[in-house]
Order: sequence, then structure tokens, then C-alpha cells
Amino acid sequence: MANHKSSLKRIRQEEKRRLHNRYYAKTMRNAVRKLRATTDKAAAVEMYPSVQKALDKLAKINVIHKNKASNLKSKLAQYIQKLG
Repeated sequence: MANHKSSLKRIRQEEKRRLHNRYYAKTMRNAVRKLRATTDKAAAVEMYPSVQKALDKLAKINVIHKNKASNLKSKLAQYIQKLG
């Protein structure tokens, strides 16, 4: 167990941050899954900007790595292009 006030505070902050990051990462994963499950090109094109915006925001605040965000955006764009 922590012995200092500052380490107790750090533990509280880390837990809060962990839960915050988990929520937004899970939301992002669900959005990506939903887009990949879409077979209608018009719906996918409509959904893509919001998913892209979410990925960029999470990369900006270091919930996910910027390269991961770029890779996901690229793969999703390719997927949308292949939809007939």
C-alpha cells in the first residue's frame, strides 16, 4: 500500500484516467466494427468522417498511437472503396 499522500493521489488519478481511456478506446473499437460490418456504401461513406474524427481525437490525447489511427483510417478508406 502507498505510504505518501502524493502516491495515494497518483493512484486515484491513474484509475480515473484508465477508466476514461478504456471507455473511449472501446467506443472507438465499436465504431470501427460497426463501419466494417456495413455493406451499404452510402451508409459507410456517411459514417466514415465521424469515425475518422474519433480516431484523430484519441491519437491526439495519446489513448491510441498516431500510427494506429492512421492505419485504421487507411484500412477503412480501402474497405469503403471496395464496397460496390
